[in-house]
Amino acid sequence: MFLTYFDAAPRRVLAFVSVACVALLAFGLYLQHVVGLEPCPMCIVQRYALTLVAVVAGVTAFASKKVWFTTGSSLLVLLCGLGAFVAARQSFLQWYPPEVASCGRDLYGMIETFPLKRAIPMIFKGSGDCSKVDWTFLGGSIANWSFVCFVGIGLVALVLVVRQARKR
Repeated sequence: MFLTYFDAAPRRVLAFVSVACVALLAFGLYLQHVVGLEPCPMCIVQRYALTLVAVVAGVTAFASKKVWFTTGSSLLVLLCGLGAFVAARQSFLQWYPPEVASCGRDLYGMIETFPLKRAIPMIFKGSGDCSKVDWTFLGGSIANWSFVCFVGIGLVALVLVVRQARKR
């Protein structure tokens, strides 16, 4: 029954994904500005990925051609895979923190100081800041929940791509 909803209203599913991503981003901003949690470089990369997922899902929901629908859904799978990779890497750093924990630079400091080809590996390497767990819900950190959200949205997008491919 649940999978038949993907056939009946795929545009609604994508619109819901877009709204859910905006809600997750709003919650992240709440944690930053109200609760006082400072995001690490990997958290910021996950925010960018989630923003791109929200935009692509929203635009795809209103696309009029099936080609755009399939392309947008495929792009969602890719973006969710990248977001899940960053969240998984941060979760790994939280479970197995580096022996030498240094706060390191923030994302903008890295990009301003180093060329992009050096800054990107530094972001994914993480730092002591990225391995710190400031907030948990049901035993999972923000990175853990981010991973779950990216995988869930990616699976939804994958089902949409497969269903669209079967209709051809």
